Amino acid sequence: VAVCIKVLGGTSRRYASVGDLVKVSIKDATTRGRVRKGEVHAAVVVRTRHPIQRGDGTYVRFGDNSVVLLNAKHEPIGTRVFGPIAREVKRSRFIKVVPLAPEII
Repeated sequence: VAVCIKVLGGTSRRYASVGDLVKVSIKDATTRGRVRKGEVHAAVVVRTRHPIQRGDGTYVRFGDNSVVLLNAKHEPIGTRVFGPIAREVKRSRFIKVVPLAPEII
């Protein structure tokens, strides 16, 4: 479980959407994982409950908010992503996240 500390990309941004870079604090982690509770990491948003409007007029809304943790080089820390990710992540600069996902919506 991660909690957003800061939305990166501007001085006074309040909300993040799919494909945005955020700073997160780890609130809960597994015992033998790569991250520990209390650490601060960069992450990219891959799913949001807030609807995403696409160019053709359709909306996409997921059941939860989800991020993928990134290292200092903005590469994914993990090797798997559970659940689908939005197509907008593919158009962002985090292209290495896309092959890890089982489905792109």
